[in-house]
Amino acid sequence: EVAAAAAADQGTEAGEGEDRPAEESKLQEYSDQVLAYMNKIAMEMISGGHEFECREIYMTCRMHIIGETLKNLGFEKISIDDAQKMPWELLERDIPPWITIFKQCANVHFPAERKLAETIFSGHPSLYETIITNLARGLFIQFLNFPEAAAFCKLTTEKLFKFLDMYEALRDNLFAIDSVFPQECANELRTETTTCRCRIGESAISIFCDLENSIKSDTGKTPVAGGAVHPLTRYIMNYLKYACEYKDTIEQVFKDHSKIERADSTSRPRDYESRSLKYKKNDAGEDRPPFQEQLMRIMDLLDSAIEAKSKLYKDISLSCIFMMNNGRYMLQKIKGTVELHKVVGDNWCRKRSSDVRNYHKSYQRETWTKLLGCISNDGLNVRGKVVKPVLKEKFKSFNAMFDEIHRTQSTWVVYDKQLQSELRVSIASVVIPAYRSFLGRYSQYLDPGRQTEKYIKFQAEDIETYIDDLFDGNPGGKKT
Repeated sequence: EVAAAAAADQGTEAGEGEDRPAEESKLQEYSDQVLAYMNKIAMEMISGGHEFECREIYMTCRMHIIGETLKNLGFEKISIDDAQKMPWELLERDIPPWITIFKQCANVHFPAERKLAETIFSGHPSLYETIITNLARGLFIQFLNFPEAAAFCKLTTEKLFKFLDMYEALRDNLFAIDSVFPQECANELRTETTTCRCRIGESAISIFCDLENSIKSDTGKTPVAGGAVHPLTRYIMNYLKYACEYKDTIEQVFKDHSKIERADSTSRPRDYESRSLKYKKNDAGEDRPPFQEQLMRIMDLLDSAIEAKSKLYKDISLSCIFMMNNGRYMLQKIKGTVELHKVVGDNWCRKRSSDVRNYHKSYQRETWTKLLGCISNDGLNVRGKVVKPVLKEKFKSFNAMFDEIHRTQSTWVVYDKQLQSELRVSIASVVIPAYRSFLGRYSQYLDPGRQTEKYIKFQAEDIETYIDDLFDGNPGGKKT
């Protein structure tokens, strides 16, 4: 009768309040009249010596109702064996609803179940505590099966953030346990949940540390076209940016659950221990938390990988463009992410900015200093007279080299508009005044007409126009 009254009244109330928020107490689904009726029936059965039957009927009824409620919310029972056989895409899809339902149960449904049991079995605390204990144990096993299974699946880098979401759910939604459940049950549930959370945490650490192997395994020997930002740089920097949105959680995970010795990570360099010392201190000289230390290790490894990939370019100037592109991209990601900037620090950013400037200077020297060598004064004057064959050869050399530079470097890529502008301005400031001066001083020594047209291919304004073609990734330049 208790079961029948509960089920009938729940159906009536649910029909009347279909728009009721999911978070509303389940106790409110029963009218005061029905609650009083169920309490009366329970007291009659207990006083008549049918306490066991009353308890079993009540728990069966409630387990069915709770099961239907969870099913309507999208929760499906999944065994560890079944979950381990599921493709990650399906398991990943079920993580957000699992988190939502776990939060609702911890903060709404379990407290409501306790209040309902206290109301119906008022005056019999040992009985309603037994009931809520049995209900909780059954439900928690179902809930914890899901993250337990996820922790044993194949770990890959893209799974980190879902693991952290589950970790936070398990960490942040247990405050009601002590107030809802009897102490022995609460201790048991807390232990079970903590064990599960540790497995999730250790898996998260393993995933994050495995970024090292992701970098090392990128052994492609084909250089990125046009010296653009390498896909590895984009992937790692965006990954670290997103990881720092979980910074407090990851730091806690590393602090509390790091039981993994990473010294066996593949291809550790022999000087790993001595090199790792440089990651232990931040700009203020304070010890870095383990997560930050690992992040800096990954940044250093990415640096080394990108430098190695720059050697794939036969053209030194293009190699410099590649290093500028990647260095600037890393800086932008760091400075645009407050938490990542805090971890990396100003000293690292200053060094990276200095490196980018040095690559800029190397590029300038390798390309444009050589070009200006074509229009130097060397060999032009003999006994105070301009040697016209030498002058003609200098114009020819300049024209040929500038044509080649324009043809080649207009296919190179600098996506960052500020860096692109800086490069063009610095090139123009060096080349145009020197060429204008050479032209003004020596063009008069060429015969007007065909000779001038043959050897003076560019005016200073033309040079500026062609410089504006560079680094657009446009074969041949957009203005030719």
